[in-house]
Amino acid sequence: MHDNYKSTEFSDIDLSRWKDYDDVILDSLWLLGPRDKTGPHVGDYWGNFIPQIPHQVLTRFTKRGEVVVDLFSGMGTTLIECKRLGRAGLGVEIDPGVAERSLERINCAENPSNVPVAVLVGDSTTALTAKRVRATLREWGADAADCVILHPPYHDIIRFSELEGDLSRVPTEAAFLDKISLVAQHAYDLLKSAGFMALVIGDKYVDSRLVPLGFMCMQRCVDAGFVLKAINVKEILNNERGKGKNGNLWKYRALVGGFYLFKHEYVMIFRKPAARGKRA
Repeated sequence: MHDNYKSTEFSDIDLSRWKDYDDVILDSLWLLGPRDKTGPHVGDYWGNFIPQIPHQVLTRFTKRGEVVVDLFSGMGTTLIECKRLGRAGLGVEIDPGVAERSLERINCAENPSNVPVAVLVGDSTTALTAKRVRATLREWGADAADCVILHPPYHDIIRFSELEGDLSRVPTEAAFLDKISLVAQHAYDLLKSAGFMALVIGDKYVDSRLVPLGFMCMQRCVDAGFVLKAINVKEILNNERGKGKNGNLWKYRALVGGFYLFKHEYVMIFRKPAARGKRA
């Protein structure tokens, strides 16, 4: 660290060298290209999001040594990036088989900073799981998470499992959004004052109508107390696995049905308000 080093309270980015960070996205349109498949990152899991997303979020909104919680950790994309970037990572996955497979990959990732990483099997909508997350954080010497990431199922677009509590099995949009409200509230309670949360979500079509699922979930996060900081649009070209990769049939259906083919999803950034007397 040099004499002129200057950073924010939530990032290690050196503001005295701000022009040098060409790899940090500051625009609201994220053109990330093909999925990063280096190291243990493998895009073989339905609905798996690309590593560049947590990489960008952690670079912008966390410092080395801080703790990140992913409440829908899936195959461990976020936790692999935590190890690479020197952040402690705690994931929650409802499917025991997926959790076990994810740990195999996570354990293969380089860990130069020797940070702790773990996956809890549990339902992120429940108070019991939130209690277990908090207990693990305390074992790691943290009172709260420094950053939270949410990448939930896009309701019933992909059926991930037959497990009770799996959000992809929730029968109605209203019930799904009520579950998202529970997760958002747990995320808020687990997050430190002035900490950041990222929500990765997309929309869907049902019976020839657009369901703005992303904005519906966004509102539930705001209702939980979060302040919305950004709505980033990420293109999904070349990253459509599990998101309805389209060909000529889908083009024909779009023309017939009067709709458009999804080429995007959202990376929404929220911040928990600072506690009274603390600077945000």
